[in-house]
Amino acid sequence: MVSKSKSLWEILVPKFSNGGRKYPILYHKEWDRKVEKISGGLTILRTAKGRWINPDKKLFAEEMIPVRIYCTEKEIGKIMKLTLEHYNQEEVFCYLVSNKIKILKKR
Repeated sequence: MVSKSKSLWEILVPKFSNGGRKYPILYHKEWDRKVEKISGGLTILRTAKGRWINPDKKLFAEEMIPVRIYCTEKEIGKIMKLTLEHYNQEEVFCYLVSNKIKILKKR
């Protein structure tokens, strides 16, 4: 049975710091463990390339790691705050993938 309060979200995690240094795998794994404690799991997708302009009109081109998380809206709020702090970001981008989820469990 699927909890009606949970949805599938996707959050974009930076591959590089604001200073251009690549985050070590262990640093990402630390974030993964914290997210797992909040939501119970996550799905890490292949790296994507993103471009965006900040409020000062500065263009940022960066590689992002899309991560899908099945959780409540309150939990994704905690994960966004964690991501903002852990990766020292100006902004964190997250969006709803679907609120209609089906799960089939083996009996």
